[in-house]
Amino acid sequence: MATAAVFSSLRRRKSPSLEAFLAPVDLSGTALIQTLASISTEIISCFAAIRFSFQRRNARSLIRKIEIFLVLFEFLAESRWGSSSTALLCLKELYLLLYRSKILLDYCAHSSKLWLILQTPSISGYFHDLNQEISTLLDVLPINGLDLTDDIREQIELLRSQSRRSRLYIDNHDESLRQTFYSFLDGFENAETPNASSLKTFFTEKLSIKDSESCTAEIEFLEDQIANHDGDLEPTGSVINAFVAIARYCRFLLFGFEDDEFEWRHKPSKEEIGRGETLITVPKDFVCAISLELMLDPVIISTGQTYDRSSIARWIEEGHCTCPKTGQMLTDSRIVPNRALKNLIVQWCTASGVSCESGFITDSPNEGFVSALPTKAAVEANRATVSILVKYLAEGSEAAQTVAAREIRLLAKTGRENRQCIAEAGAIPHLRRLLNSENAVAVENSVTAMLNLSIYEKNKSRIMEEDGCLECIVSVLVSGLTVEAQENAAATLFSLSAVHEYKKRIASVDQCVEALASLLQNGTPRGKKDAVTALYNLSTHPDNCSRMVEGGGVSSLVGALKSEGVAEEAAGALALLMRQPLGAEAIGKEEAAVTGLMGMMRCGTPRGKENAVAALLELCRGGGAAVAERVLRAPAIAGLLQTLLFTGTKRARRKAASLARVFQRRENTAMRSGGYGFVGNGNGTRDGGSFTTDVSVPMSISISVPVL
Repeated sequence: MATAAVFSSLRRRKSPSLEAFLAPVDLSGTALIQTLASISTEIISCFAAIRFSFQRRNARSLIRKIEIFLVLFEFLAESRWGSSSTALLCLKELYLLLYRSKILLDYCAHSSKLWLILQTPSISGYFHDLNQEISTLLDVLPINGLDLTDDIREQIELLRSQSRRSRLYIDNHDESLRQTFYSFLDGFENAETPNASSLKTFFTEKLSIKDSESCTAEIEFLEDQIANHDGDLEPTGSVINAFVAIARYCRFLLFGFEDDEFEWRHKPSKEEIGRGETLITVPKDFVCAISLELMLDPVIISTGQTYDRSSIARWIEEGHCTCPKTGQMLTDSRIVPNRALKNLIVQWCTASGVSCESGFITDSPNEGFVSALPTKAAVEANRATVSILVKYLAEGSEAAQTVAAREIRLLAKTGRENRQCIAEAGAIPHLRRLLNSENAVAVENSVTAMLNLSIYEKNKSRIMEEDGCLECIVSVLVSGLTVEAQENAAATLFSLSAVHEYKKRIASVDQCVEALASLLQNGTPRGKKDAVTALYNLSTHPDNCSRMVEGGGVSSLVGALKSEGVAEEAAGALALLMRQPLGAEAIGKEEAAVTGLMGMMRCGTPRGKENAVAALLELCRGGGAAVAERVLRAPAIAGLLQTLLFTGTKRARRKAASLARVFQRRENTAMRSGGYGFVGNGNGTRDGGSFTTDVSVPMSISISVPVL
């Protein structure tokens, strides 16, 4: 049975304040009676004329009882009665009971019809509980001390007698509807789609859900109940999730796309890459670079990168011999469990309300709408819905196609099963066509649907193999009609570039790198994040270095070193590019590169400092003597290296030690040749001459660090 909190969970309605449930202990007897009479009058005026769709008999019975109480309160308000302590206590309990009755009646009058059907036994139980409490209060209430008239006494005595005899009452009509709803669930569970006439009779005739808007409201209410429940919901979240899928199917089967659906002002919210189901930001170190989802079983491969076991195992089984993230050749196919990272993920899941078994994310530590594992019924109902949506996407009007794309986007947001069946139903070619639409909302829905679909590994190849699809996505990135569309296009490219062989092809598309660079420089914080992650992925392919230089990717990454939120990825991308001579040369010419990287070494995150020192090391190795001198002459470099050698991450300490040895070798070479620096300044001294002294202590320490 659902808990009492269910009565305060009405969609878009504020729960009564805490004070509303506290007995007015500071009121005198007369004021208390007046308050009770006022509440009773309000309940009767609000609900006496309402025709309840469900719980009719229970609701009417409760209202009649309150009418009798009102007669009692009005009599007591006009008479001079002696208020005993027992009577006052009973009346204060009545105050609480009346408020609970008001909430219950309001809930039955305004809640979702589908929800009331599913909760028929539970809500009937609440009415029965109130009857039992009324019986107990009337047994305790000292009627003889209230000096009631005979007619009022008779009414109270009759009410007490009726309350004693009351039994749990479940309306046969309501229960029949509940059983019918469950029969639809059983049908989908057995892969037998209920016939349209039965669904129409149930929804339009018996429930009076006669349009798409009403059906949408029902769906949203069910979703809210699952997302906001407190852990003891009956039926379970998975079952209600299936009912949501059935209701969504009926929405399109019975009502199609009505005119009131074409609210093109509606804009889809920004999706989370790899986390379409979630409203919680997953730490990126916990996300698998292949599946773009939370890692449940992180493992390390020979290149030192960590992936989810199932994803990297599938990658290797498909014949790949390179690291998906770095492009390096794998020396062997062994995978080693990353237990330290798994422990961190488990701790984060516990604190954030994430199911460590499924990887789905909720808003609370309890199971939520998106965290419920999909049942077969939900999968089959969604599959039936997809077939309708794809038909409208292919043959419908422009408005219908726009709405169909939006609904596909929303379905693709939750669960790999949905992403798989949407692609298998043939949605991708039609979504590609919509990317060229002149309607901004249609384009935004379509590209976001592509993003959500691309999260499923097999869909990446479907999108890339669709003729002209990649070029259309880049076109949206370059000249999308809305900022959201451009950002989602960048996120889609990032998702697709998780497959190593696609990276070169993506970067070679005309204007792709230029558009990502522009978004990184001028976009919103979210747009910059999408752009820098896409550029980082493209940078991992060695053949993309020239495109990154020519397309302005290098300049934008250097500029991003000073932008909060993207500096870490920018430094990592620069470190990758500097492994190529062309990249090192181009970055060495950027005046802000050294200062930006040193700024990250000073104030960045641990991962940012690690990327920054790695980038500086690559710059000194491949950027030439002049660039290395510029780094050496930086007055703070010795202190920053020393700090990293003691406090940095394992990789940061290793890179810092390597960089320190580079400087030490250059210093020793200069001293043996009779010079005192990289370049003489004409007066027999050298610039930056304090480096050897400054780092003499850390140098000895650094020699023992590289084995870490």
